[in-house]
Amino acid sequence: MAFELPALNFSHSALADRGMSQETLELHHDKHHQAYVTALNGFVEKTADLQGKTLEEIVVATYGDPAREGIFNQAGQHWNHIHFWNALSPQGGGIPRALESRLIADFGSVDDFKAAFKAAATGQFGSGWAWLIQKPDGSLGVTKTPNGVNPLAIGEGTALLGLDVWEHSYYVDFRNRRPDYVTNFLDNLANYEFAASNLA
Repeated sequence: MAFELPALNFSHSALADRGMSQETLELHHDKHHQAYVTALNGFVEKTADLQGKTLEEIVVATYGDPAREGIFNQAGQHWNHIHFWNALSPQGGGIPRALESRLIADFGSVDDFKAAFKAAATGQFGSGWAWLIQKPDGSLGVTKTPNGVNPLAIGEGTALLGLDVWEHSYYVDFRNRRPDYVTNFLDNLANYEFAASNLA
C-alpha cells in the first residue's frame, strides 16, 4: 500500500496570526512533503524487501546504508514531517503541567529548556532538525540531526517535539532569521500537548 501525504489538523491559514503564513504551509506541506512521499513510493515500488514494511521499519532498515541513502532521505523526511505537522498548533505555546514539571526537573527551568532547544536548532549547520527527546533512561534531552535524520533512525530516544530547520520551513516568513523562527515556534506554535502525549 502506497504512503500518502497526511492532511493537516488545521487549515493552511490557521497559523498565520502566530507567525507561519498560509504560503509557507502550502509550499511546505503541499509541495515539499508531497515530493518526499512521491519519491519514497517510487523507491519502495522498485525494492521488493521494503514492500509491506511500515514507515518506521523502512527508516530503521535504510539508515546508514550508503546504497539506500536515497530511500532513507525520503523515508526520514516523510516521518519527520508527519511529526512536525503534529508539533504545530493554532493554540500552541502552552505547556501542560506534567510536561512542565519534567522540563524543570531535567533542564532546570522552562527557559533553560527553550535556550537549549534554540541552541540546537540554530547550531545545526545547513539543513536539519532540532528535537526534544525522551532518552532511553527516561530523562528528557535536546538533540539536533542533519538533513532527514531523526532520533528514531539513530536510536537516540523517543521524539517528543521536532522542529524543521530547513530553509524552506521559514524563509517566506523569517527570511534568514532562523533564531526568530525558533523562538516563535517555541512560544507560539509548539504543540506541547502533542509532546506530552509522546512521553512514555
